[in-house]
Amino acid sequence: MAIKAQPLSNDIAQSGSNQSSMLVAAMAQLENAFEWLELEEGVREIIRQSERELTVSIPIQRDDGRINVFTGYRVQHSSARGPCKGGIRYHVNVDLDEVRALALLMSLKSAVARLPFGGAKGGIAVDPTSLSAAELERLTRRYAAMIRPILGAKRDIPAPDVNTNPQTMAWLMDTLAMFQGHNLPEITTGKPLSLGGSHGRTEATGRGVAIATIEILKRLGRNPKGTEIAIQGFGNVGSHAASILSEEFQCKIVAISDESGGIYSQSGLDVTKIVQQFKAHPGLLLSDYQIDGFDRISNDELLVLDVDVLIPAAMEDQITVRNADQIVAQIIVEGANGPTTLEADRILRERSVHVVPDVLANAGGVICSYFEWVQDRQMYFWDLEEVRSKLLMAMQKAFEEVWAMADENKLDMRTAAYSLAVQRVAEAIQQRGLFP
Repeated sequence: MAIKAQPLSNDIAQSGSNQSSMLVAAMAQLENAFEWLELEEGVREIIRQSERELTVSIPIQRDDGRINVFTGYRVQHSSARGPCKGGIRYHVNVDLDEVRALALLMSLKSAVARLPFGGAKGGIAVDPTSLSAAELERLTRRYAAMIRPILGAKRDIPAPDVNTNPQTMAWLMDTLAMFQGHNLPEITTGKPLSLGGSHGRTEATGRGVAIATIEILKRLGRNPKGTEIAIQGFGNVGSHAASILSEEFQCKIVAISDESGGIYSQSGLDVTKIVQQFKAHPGLLLSDYQIDGFDRISNDELLVLDVDVLIPAAMEDQITVRNADQIVAQIIVEGANGPTTLEADRILRERSVHVVPDVLANAGGVICSYFEWVQDRQMYFWDLEEVRSKLLMAMQKAFEEVWAMADENKLDMRTAAYSLAVQRVAEAIQQRGLFP
């Protein structure tokens, strides 16, 4: 396919004013890739649409006997390259547009990593902290039963995402297995090891972010040792990325944050000690962290710190027109999905900030999910070092292909990643043809 330069269209943002900013940004980048590739209109139309969207009502009985009804979603964007793959998130702001955008990003992420998967995403509009463990289990099991008709090990394989975890996947897998009448470890990924989970899966997204960070530093001729990094979000992704970057590559993590705020130390934070504290006290927030030797900062202040690398690893829409021109870091590695709005992305590009996009930077999670799915289907499991070695090779290969595309065609990395992914999805669609 021939490639030509086309600017992002302002019309996309205007026409999507009633959509979520993440969906607007994803669709705009998609259209940009279409133009670069000179893709035929019929294939564009297929990729623009989700294959299947399911909205469900989820009634559960609360511990006090009350009945509440929650809204859940599962969107399958594309199965052209293989079974749909994507996480399930529990958050009050979950809506259909957000899930659509995330499903599209999963299709692109799988394609960037050359995985035989399409993209899907799911979620429930709920504040999980307002539910007891028993209520969360009932919610998960009822949701699993409601979306069961479109799931399957060769059709759609869920995984954890925001506010879900291996226990959530265990409940989901068990529910589906009860309907089927036999064990189904390959129906989900991100499970506990005892139920067919993979070594290295919990750390995989954070490790992938760390690998992407080291790869961009190498390409820019910078020594990772002593590189100052600020990480917004200290959940599963951010905490593992921080630990790996500091312990294995001697980077200096100067700031971290969570929903309660952040902490900063110019001389560097003792990430190992902080992680140990969080493991010892589940539910601990950084606002409760009492060890001396750092300054309290807000999430907004963290984003504009004078650091070498900024890793937004929290939620979407964190880098916006409000702060994009104040960001000092010359390298941004997107640990979260959609942390940069469309307008902010333009500003960063104009300022020559190097952005490793989410569809590449946080692909470690889906890569390791693929490893888990393969192990479950073969019933043959790998040790941690083998998983880490395979993840390293897969991330480095994906990074090199995106970097080469960007370098050869004078593109930013986001446009290069989207173009590679769209090309691979389009080729699968064209080669399969249309049924009937």
